[in-house]
Amino acid sequence: MSGERYNPRESEPKWQKTWDDAKSFVTANDDPRECYYVLEMFPYPSGRIHMGHVRNYSMGDVVARYHRARGKNVLHPMGWDAFGLPAENAAIERKTHPGSWTYQNIEAMKAQLKSMGLSIDWTREIATCSPDYYQHQQSMFIDMLEAGLVTRKSSKVNWDPVDMTVLANEQVIDGKGWRSGAPVEQRELTQWFFKISDFAEDLLEALDTLTEWPEKVRTMQRNWIGKSEGLRLLFEIEPSDKTDATSIEVFTTRPDTIFGASFVGLSPDHPLTTALAASNPALADFVVECHRHGTATETLEKAEKQGFDTGLRVKHPVIAGATLPVYVANFILMDYGTGAIFGCPAHDQRDLDLARKYGLSVKPVVLPPGADAASFEIGNEAYVDAGNIFNSDFLDGLSIEDAKKKIAEYFGARTVDGKSQGQVEVNYRLRDWGISRQRYWGCPIPVIHCEVCGTIPVPKKDLPVKLPEDVTFDKPGNALDHHPTWKRVHCHQCGSPARRETDTMDTFVDSSWYFARFTAPHADTPTVPAVANRWLPVDQYIGGVEHAILHLLYSRFFTRAMKATGHVDLSEPFKGLFTQGMVTHETYKSAAGEWVNPTEILIEATGDTRTAKHLKTGAPISIGSVEKMSKSKKNVVDPDEIVATYGADTARWFMLSDSPPERDVQWTEAGVEGASRFQQRVWRLVNEAIELRDRTAEATASDEKEALGLRRIIHRSVHGVGQDIEGLRFNRAVAQIYELTNALTKALQGQTGTATRAAILEGAEKLTVLLSPMMPHLAESCWEVLGKAGLVADARWPEVDGAMLVDDTVTLPVQVNGKRRAEITVAKGTPAPEVEALVLSLDEIVRILEGKAPKKVVVVPDRIVNVVV
Repeated sequence: MSGERYNPRESEPKWQKTWDDAKSFVTANDDPRECYYVLEMFPYPSGRIHMGHVRNYSMGDVVARYHRARGKNVLHPMGWDAFGLPAENAAIERKTHPGSWTYQNIEAMKAQLKSMGLSIDWTREIATCSPDYYQHQQSMFIDMLEAGLVTRKSSKVNWDPVDMTVLANEQVIDGKGWRSGAPVEQRELTQWFFKISDFAEDLLEALDTLTEWPEKVRTMQRNWIGKSEGLRLLFEIEPSDKTDATSIEVFTTRPDTIFGASFVGLSPDHPLTTALAASNPALADFVVECHRHGTATETLEKAEKQGFDTGLRVKHPVIAGATLPVYVANFILMDYGTGAIFGCPAHDQRDLDLARKYGLSVKPVVLPPGADAASFEIGNEAYVDAGNIFNSDFLDGLSIEDAKKKIAEYFGARTVDGKSQGQVEVNYRLRDWGISRQRYWGCPIPVIHCEVCGTIPVPKKDLPVKLPEDVTFDKPGNALDHHPTWKRVHCHQCGSPARRETDTMDTFVDSSWYFARFTAPHADTPTVPAVANRWLPVDQYIGGVEHAILHLLYSRFFTRAMKATGHVDLSEPFKGLFTQGMVTHETYKSAAGEWVNPTEILIEATGDTRTAKHLKTGAPISIGSVEKMSKSKKNVVDPDEIVATYGADTARWFMLSDSPPERDVQWTEAGVEGASRFQQRVWRLVNEAIELRDRTAEATASDEKEALGLRRIIHRSVHGVGQDIEGLRFNRAVAQIYELTNALTKALQGQTGTATRAAILEGAEKLTVLLSPMMPHLAESCWEVLGKAGLVADARWPEVDGAMLVDDTVTLPVQVNGKRRAEITVAKGTPAPEVEALVLSLDEIVRILEGKAPKKVVVVPDRIVNVVV
């Protein structure tokens, strides 16, 4: 047996079938054991898995298998985030139906995932595009509508002119659509919204309870929610023939800088802007230009700051006789605060950019610590850090916070237009979630529009509102709008002709509750609350940090909405969150500047110099930077090819071993070959250990000592690997398995006695179990040849002998006159006279003493020895 190589191409399909036949990973909701729910973010069915999927799902599978071995009832499901524009666009390109394309991809990707040997309960599989799933989403929408958590209103939206649909602010990246890459425009549309802003404070405060989330994710969500305490402040308008308005109300988070104000800014959508633009064509054109950009805050922050002088002026509220110009500015949002600000250029970069562009005054009023008030000036960068107020009359010398309080009191005691001039107010950056999308391939919004009854929900008994199959995509826009009959219905309340809602839901709705559906995927209701409450929150959720705001924040809101409507009894969906790094690879280019796939080149190395050439043509290829695997740069590795060549276990092992899981991992041929060699090494080790069983050997004192030392390594490995898996330190767990393998291999190479051989066999068995979460197929093969009953997938994690974790020796530093000179290892509790004799026999101490006796030797038991000469 030890001479036979392990063949993953034979073993892996065998064990996958064995697990399927035994229903090894099917989870029962009525199992009385402790529940543990591990979930990786489910994939979009593009048709192929990539190496990022391999890494993500390998990590989740290690966690799932480990906790199964710990005796827990583990839920580890899989589904498909299957709605969305890519399927619709693919259907248009291929002249097929989005559903056909999607389900074909699901079958292909499911086969790929199964080839990885994941311990998934496939009986719970869901696809969000199935009416069996989205009918429950529609039901919850109706519940939320009745609970006041859904609203329909007209608002400025981000419009993607290529995908011809609305995008949420979070889906606008650098001013472009997150999928199409097209520059986003503003449009005024009537949309459906989830009232996530109602939960802003709760979503913010609860972040402090998510102690098992990465701090960077919590910080990103805090910043996105964007709580700010500020002041509503009235500026009195100087009399003008341009408007009858007498005041402008601004919102500011920095009222302490009021003495540095140099302008008042209005949103392009402010009512006063609209009124002024009606008689000012130049202003109207400026507003149109502003609308060519999206409404996302990030986009406006990065855009060039543009302003339009309205000709209006307002009285400076604290400097008698002074006035300020009123500008319309492209970076001010109507739906934050009041849609108007006052600009203090010295201490806000956006204000400074505008001021420099239009020659407005820049007066610093916050003095940095240690700066000279007489010479401090602002260049091209606003000062936004701590300091004391100056150039500000009665606020001079105060800290920023004290100045905010004092100026709030000052304005609170004054009136403009019969109203208090200043009122303290809390605002949030978080806006309501617009879920309307103008596309076919999404969950239909279950409402109808009746001229008699208004906009009303579809009765639950009529759910699901199914998408029509007979759609065409020969016209731009939403295929549901173009369908000849689907949108025409009769009102269920009055019988009048009515129209279905043709907008479908944002696909982020689909993924905002799927984790709850997995707990009872075949139920007639969205959830079975008692079951969902038992499984949720998800104990360990794994996925990319790119979802920190979109998916994770929406899921936190949706869980609260489900709680408010009686579907679950909890607020937070994910107890533990882990965000893994990306998979990277070198990039390669031809002399013509074209990207070249790694499979098309040959790498040659001479010393530290590496060169590449094309396999077929021999043409030189330049080796570029290491970057995230992407189809566009062709630096991708096909998981199917890796599994076919090396086996799934090798791919899994490499992904887990090469770097800390939160960091990027660079895929290299040398790395995967090393993982494959380790697989063969373990197989040989286990088989050679088995061959020892039938050999005779004697027990000796040295044999007992060697066996004890080996058993210490074995039990420390069991303990350490378990701790590292629980801490998601997979690369460290791998390192400990390497150390154990090395120790067992070394012991096998010696002339082992009876006790050591028994320890080696114990080690081989425990090594097999430790490997099973990471290399499950190899572990099953090893378990089989070891003659163990059942499957290693069902085996319990080895028990640790606590005595084996305790060292029975101690290393003592040896000092001479307080200076460390040597060290000595002795048994714990060795009497002081014995320690003293051993120390005085050390070569270094003998050399220092030069034949003389020490004045004294101080032995601190099990701690330190000091020789005084």
